[in-house]
Amino acid sequence: MKALITGVAGFVGSHLAEHLLSQGIEVTGTLRGHSSLRHIRHLLPDMRLYECELMDQQAVDQMMTEIRPDLIFHLAAQSFVPVSWDSPAETLTNNIVGQIHLLEAVRKLGLASKVLIACSSEEYGQVEEDEVPVKETNPLRPVSPYAVSKIAQNYLGYQYYKTFGQHIVRTRTFNHTGPRRGEQFVSSNFAKQIAEIEKGLKPPVLYVGNLEAKRDFTDVRDVVRGYRMALDYCEAGELYNIASGQCREIREVIQILLRYSTVEITIEEDKTRLRPSDVKVLVGDYTKFYQQTGWTPEIPFEQTMKDLLNYWRNELA
Repeated sequence: MKALITGVAGFVGSHLAEHLLSQGIEVTGTLRGHSSLRHIRHLLPDMRLYECELMDQQAVDQMMTEIRPDLIFHLAAQSFVPVSWDSPAETLTNNIVGQIHLLEAVRKLGLASKVLIACSSEEYGQVEEDEVPVKETNPLRPVSPYAVSKIAQNYLGYQYYKTFGQHIVRTRTFNHTGPRRGEQFVSSNFAKQIAEIEKGLKPPVLYVGNLEAKRDFTDVRDVVRGYRMALDYCEAGELYNIASGQCREIREVIQILLRYSTVEITIEEDKTRLRPSDVKVLVGDYTKFYQQTGWTPEIPFEQTMKDLLNYWRNELA
């Protein structure tokens, strides 16, 4: 069994590679020339890396001709919401065109690959309070260019399933975090700040944005387990939420992290951390995914936060 992971050097990609390798699956991962290997260096004896620019159709065709994967996990994307406001055209182009090239290669080569497209809960956008927990049928009201790009990826997946019969499963994953999460993402940013304060690298002040936003957090290690199960058990052409089903205020995330801190820290709002538009509440209903796969989250959120803080402590050692 051969698997291809696009964006393998990233947060989710590195955890997914670990999970697939533990199941005896042969893994090839794509990366760009400037990609850091720090999350996957420990896996290099056991997996293959393939430098491929997904924006280059010829390069993608050549890669797919060589690898001919049984499973494709398409994770590569510009995935940071604030960047999409600064670079909307680049976000849309990168996220949409790269996926088209991948699916076109599958079509032209006549591959029977099962494809997972990692979509996002950001697609739901402005969710009303009486609409939570959010089901797959909820209206889409995107509030960022990133969200629009993920909606396009989602529907492109459906179109290639419907038009060409490709085995494509789409997952809308809600907030996921854990060790290796990029420092620009909220929970990881808090954890890194705390680790820096503990080491005396900065004053004992934690800078925050909107603490009233409510989000659904799942451990990345549970998420990648779900991605593997999705290609085993989910129906082609269908869309599935992956979530914890629990809602947490960002304020609670900070409180849990501070509980594990070794120093006294005060909290201060930084207006530059506030988004131009923000979703008040986002919590997912993963009933459909559970019924299809039997998947449920297993790692407690407190453990996720502890592991995330310890990750940054080790990084700064």
